[in-house]
Amino acid sequence: MQRLMCKGKIHRAVVTEAELDYVGSITIDSLLMEAANIHPYEMVQITSLRNATRWKTYALQAPAGSGKICLNGPPAHLFQPGDVVIILSMGLFGEDEIAGLKPQVVFVDENNQITSIVEHSLIRNGVQEGKDE
Repeated sequence: MQRLMCKGKIHRAVVTEAELDYVGSITIDSLLMEAANIHPYEMVQITSLRNATRWKTYALQAPAGSGKICLNGPPAHLFQPGDVVIILSMGLFGEDEIAGLKPQVVFVDENNQITSIVEHSLIRNGVQEGKDE
């Protein structure tokens, strides 16, 4: 069996642009993508804290350090500059892979600059998995 798991997240990023006249995607500062383990053209889910809208699209790289978070195409109707969003990267993992999964949560400031990165390990029944004993 495979399970859909969170593998990375950019927490509380601020939308800097929304471009309706574009084929469709989200453009993300490449430093944020790398920190959250998001590859170019990988599918991501974006959730708005303002209106709970969720959108799935593929990620494109913006210049490193730019802080750019731009919703392109149809989601420009749903997300506006200034909106705070969560960008979630997911993957399908087999049972044998899950124990070693270490999702990266990237925290950013109001300019989408990294303030901290927290790596999580799976915990089941109060026991942390994927950790050497």
